[in-house]
Amino acid sequence: MPALVRGGRRQNPKSAPKRARSAPRGRGAPAGKLQAVRSVGLSPKTIGGGVAALLVFGAGVVLFTGGRAEALGGAIGRGVDERLAAAGLKLAKVHIEGASPEAVPAIKAAMGLYKDQPLALMDLDALKGRIEQVGWVKEARVIRLLPDTLIIAVTERERMAVWQHNGKAAVIDAQGGVIPEADPSRFPALPLVVGEGAAETAGEVLPHVKARPRLMSRVEALIRVDNRRWDLRLKDGSLIQLPATEEDSALIQLDQLDERARVLELGFARIDLRDPEMIAVRPREAPASSEPTDGGA
Repeated sequence: MPALVRGGRRQNPKSAPKRARSAPRGRGAPAGKLQAVRSVGLSPKTIGGGVAALLVFGAGVVLFTGGRAEALGGAIGRGVDERLAAAGLKLAKVHIEGASPEAVPAIKAAMGLYKDQPLALMDLDALKGRIEQVGWVKEARVIRLLPDTLIIAVTERERMAVWQHNGKAAVIDAQGGVIPEADPSRFPALPLVVGEGAAETAGEVLPHVKARPRLMSRVEALIRVDNRRWDLRLKDGSLIQLPATEEDSALIQLDQLDERARVLELGFARIDLRDPEMIAVRPREAPASSEPTDGGA
């Protein structure tokens, strides 16, 4: 008699459906997973290649140290730069602000930029450092304006004078530092300071002289004497000797003398202001007469 089972008839073992064999391990993904891969448009070969690439990359992170790690990082950085450039984030315009026409060529050369350079990952601190190495530049700011513009705002070193020493001339700033890119011949309006120590100390005396336009317009050079005091050589050959200290007080005495005797207009050979108690003025010698002498009978 056939046995009864709850809920239905007893199944004949011969009529039971055969169970699908599971795929052997290590021979591929199950059919369901392969079907899912196909549904998103990726082949099993592509997925396998991606996994292999990830494994290689992971191994590279572990194994590449020192120079190898730097090379790997550089390759990745170049790849990112190329993608950013392809997206339109590349250098097209550079605006330089605050620079004189004389300084612009040196600044451009120091920047080292090129058209279509990837902009988003540009090292702005390194660029700022290169610009501030230019002798003209006191300070620089670099502003990036995406998608394609850089703004370089510079503050130039103030050109104070031309310094002449040992047969050489150079433009100096307010602190006495030489501006190597500046051609002295292009700045004839700058005061001329001469001698050892003149560059470092010119900033102390020049403001006092410039405050007196009548005097300054007549000065040809300020000469440093024994690296301790100044002589003012005027364009007509006259000489004004200043003391080692309190130059402004001595120039006030010269102002008073000029008001009384108009010495700057009439001319002199030398005015010695080194003694605060006394002003010594040496008049200019009269030119020798060129008239013939009478020999007599």
